[in-house]
Amino acid sequence: MALSNKLGITDSAQLALMEEKISKKKAAELFENGLLDGLKPGTFSSLSFIHKYLFEDIYDFAGEIRTVNIAKGNFRFAPVMYLESALENIEKMPQSTFEQIVEKYVEMNIAHPFREGNGRSTRIWLDLIFKAELQRVVDWSKIDKEDYLLAMERSPIRDTEIKHILKEALTDKKNSREVYMKGIDNSYFYEGYNTFKAEEL
Repeated sequence: MALSNKLGITDSAQLALMEEKISKKKAAELFENGLLDGLKPGTFSSLSFIHKYLFEDIYDFAGEIRTVNIAKGNFRFAPVMYLESALENIEKMPQSTFEQIVEKYVEMNIAHPFREGNGRSTRIWLDLIFKAELQRVVDWSKIDKEDYLLAMERSPIRDTEIKHILKEALTDKKNSREVYMKGIDNSYFYEGYNTFKAEEL
């Protein structure tokens, strides 16, 4: 079954294709229209704005904190009852060094504030922080998909791997559209909703 959506699509595979197509187009608009430049890096409001812009044509919940508990494999993301306080604490985390930025990114991934579309939104959010604090962004084309997904899966316990992977991929091409779009490439970093187990509250 597909997630409830504005497109009226009931097939999960078809929805995934349309979601990728629409969110990529919207992501390009974010970059080309300079909408990211007015956001405050590292805040949840910025992440919420990004998510809403990417997915508002697909989901009613775009930009809104999820109201269901979700898990991937054996890992449960932050419970709904603690989610708002977790997001407040993440926002307060320092972000002046590379290590601090990645630690903040890892915590936001653990929070997983949205029902779907966390990966793409949070990668844009991460690059905003890197760009503001270090004058660098991640060149996602330099990152192996499997290495990245495994490192992110292990990051709540040990963040050494994801730090190494991201550090090796940093580039000073902070204004490159091509570099930016690699982070939204859903076929490269696919984290589809059908891999998640949701518990309706």
